[in-house]
Amino acid sequence: MNLPNKLTILRVIMVPFFVFFMLTDVGGAANKWIALVLFVAASLTDMLDGKIARKYNLVTNFGKFMDPLADKLLVCSAMICLIPSGKLLPAVVIVIIAREFIISGFRLVASDSGVVIAASYWGKFKTVFQMAMVIVLIADLGGIFDLIGTVLIWIATALTIISLIDYLWKNRQVLTQGGM
Repeated sequence: MNLPNKLTILRVIMVPFFVFFMLTDVGGAANKWIALVLFVAASLTDMLDGKIARKYNLVTNFGKFMDPLADKLLVCSAMICLIPSGKLLPAVVIVIIAREFIISGFRLVASDSGVVIAASYWGKFKTVFQMAMVIVLIADLGGIFDLIGTVLIWIATALTIISLIDYLWKNRQVLTQGGM
């Protein structure tokens, strides 16, 4: 297993620890900051694994499939954890998670046809904005950051919808050739 794939697996392993600190008060006020550090570190592994994979020609089908799933697991877990605090509306989380389920299902149909579909640029932008949104919402610094958080929520939601449409349109042949 190459380094980018190990980083992807590390990101998946970090998720339960992140969720633990988001949803418990074991560390008191430090929980928020521990969760934030874990989320940022996991997010950085996403950027790092992709750069290493492309630079050293270590792109694998495992990475093409698992990297987006690891991102979905991290970001969706974070968004679900933010609902009870009121920082993120359930409707926004449902739209974003619905998109992830649709794309994951679409990827499964494609893989049945022997096609592995890598993330698009719209999908990557979506992920970056979702991660930035989560970071700002967890940090909860108040003031102008409340406005920045709101703007990031709207941009992340818009990019979620745009990336879904782009993804389905560019890969529409999978629907016709995949037996659906």
